[in-house]
Amino acid sequence: MGRRASAATTGVPAATTGVPAAAGVRLDWWAVPDGVRSQVEASLGSPVENAVTQAGGFSPGVAARMRLVDGRRVFVKAAGPEPNPDTPGLHRTEARVTAALPAAVPVPSLLMALEFEGWVVLVLEDVDGAAPVQPWRPDELRRVLAATAELSALLDPSPIEAPTVADRFGEKFHSWRRLAAASASGADGPAWLDPWARRNLDRLADREASWIAAATGSALNHGDLRADNVLLTDDRVMIVDWPWAAVGAPWFDVVAMGPSVITQSTPDVMGLLDEHLCARGADTEDVTTVLVAVAGYLLHQSVQTPPPGLPTVRGFQRAQGEAALDWARERTRWR
Repeated sequence: MGRRASAATTGVPAATTGVPAAAGVRLDWWAVPDGVRSQVEASLGSPVENAVTQAGGFSPGVAARMRLVDGRRVFVKAAGPEPNPDTPGLHRTEARVTAALPAAVPVPSLLMALEFEGWVVLVLEDVDGAAPVQPWRPDELRRVLAATAELSALLDPSPIEAPTVADRFGEKFHSWRRLAAASASGADGPAWLDPWARRNLDRLADREASWIAAATGSALNHGDLRADNVLLTDDRVMIVDWPWAAVGAPWFDVVAMGPSVITQSTPDVMGLLDEHLCARGADTEDVTTVLVAVAGYLLHQSVQTPPPGLPTVRGFQRAQGEAALDWARERTRWR
């Protein structure tokens, strides 16, 4: 199929970048219950002739590019109640957000969404594009960063109802406080943390306490922006997979995306990210505060039990958390 890709692209093999890939364990389309597949084909008005699973992203459900007998191409996401009971709800949210976004927003069109026998199925436009090359190429990263600025211009103020970043991430971004408390109690202390983080644990906890104020804004953010949620076409940057959309500072997505970029690029990419944020007028202290909160969240999550059906996510979070910590160290200049 050449360079053609879909609304959920393949992930980057770990061997390519030396870090865990943003890829989970997908369900093959043909493993979906017969009744669900028949319902989808009836709604499409044509049987599925070919289905190619896409590996990028962590959803344990189906993510497949399909060719129908009548020649049409579509991209299908589908999830049932097993193995992860939260995934169908995320698909419902993605369908609602995608359908509500203005036509000018570079997002694959939602063609239909249906529920049947506990399954939630999304049928989306198949996009003629490709994921950014990994490790990141500077020209492609600049394209994506420019696209985030253009996206904010389209989505500020948010054109749809969505949770704020405070509502969406809430206590999850107060993880340094939890780690500091564990250290103070002597029970389950974070001995696995980087020495710099252990040395500055109280300062990190104090800094993250104001992350909500720092991240406040009126722009709709994607909330989970990474290379595997981006498609590059000849003339556009398409942003896919929107279940985590949240309203906040217009630069929030860049800070949240930064750690994954750093893990899949060269160290000097931090300077490029900082330059971009500065050019957008993002407050330096607010950016650092949110970054500290993101780093704590990723590191704390990385040592939790993997969610059902997502066995690879903790390793990816650990790599991102360490990258976020490196970036925070550079920005704070703490010793």
